[in-house]
Amino acid sequence: MSGRLRFWFGIGVFALLVVCALGAPWIAPHDPLEQDLLATFQPPAWREGGSADFPFGTDGLGRDILSRLIYGARAALTVAVVAAFLAGLLGTVLGLLAGYFGGWIDALVSRLVDIWMAFPPVLLSIVLAAVLGAGLHTVVIAIVVIDWTRFCRVVRAETLVQRNQDYVVSAMTIGLRPGAIVVSEILPNVMPLLLTLFSLEMGIAIVVEAVLSFAGLSVANDTATWGSMIQDGRQFVNQAWWLMALPMGCIIVTVLATNALGDGLRERTDPLARTARR
Repeated sequence: MSGRLRFWFGIGVFALLVVCALGAPWIAPHDPLEQDLLATFQPPAWREGGSADFPFGTDGLGRDILSRLIYGARAALTVAVVAAFLAGLLGTVLGLLAGYFGGWIDALVSRLVDIWMAFPPVLLSIVLAAVLGAGLHTVVIAIVVIDWTRFCRVVRAETLVQRNQDYVVSAMTIGLRPGAIVVSEILPNVMPLLLTLFSLEMGIAIVVEAVLSFAGLSVANDTATWGSMIQDGRQFVNQAWWLMALPMGCIIVTVLATNALGDGLRERTDPLARTARR
């Protein structure tokens, strides 16, 4: 798939996710919590015995799968955007400080990153979720605490490169303050990498939220999430495979889309990438 197709694929899927998350009450054909015990394990509409009233079928409690997938996009989008933004903000600030000023600041931040990366990320996220209790805020905090190091390392390395460029030396020569140099000179040149990392982090955040939901450590049980749908469906995989397959498909497509979006944004914002493409 070419860079342009990847970019528009990412844009299209992300836009669909936003529409589903914001317009769930109007788009979803049923209440995601509404139970119909007379219509349990209805197959999707395209299979024998399926019904147009439940296009993606129903689960063991007779709840509409399509409606639950649409409402599950809310949790996925919230965690993806908020967690990725906060992790990026924290990691970028520390990376810029370490890369530009060096010395004891760089040594302190680098040691902190090394210590943080020594903890298994999945185990640390589960421990944090167990300590803080269930809720989207817990998932966001867990992702920020774990993944800020990814932004910090990349931004620090790029800042070290940019700090020695002629335009930064010129800014120092004319007397610009360090803060102004970092914000107005270095940060814009680091931004293409940040956009790519932000897109990738959104996909990671969606997977982490699904894992914690699967383990029962995300939102309350009465809230539809893709991870909890997989957890519910695994018990009936031989009887109703679509209960697991559909939310897993949503996660896979969304993560692929965020990765494609990151590649596309990098090609459009990085001058070197644009030059190579020509």
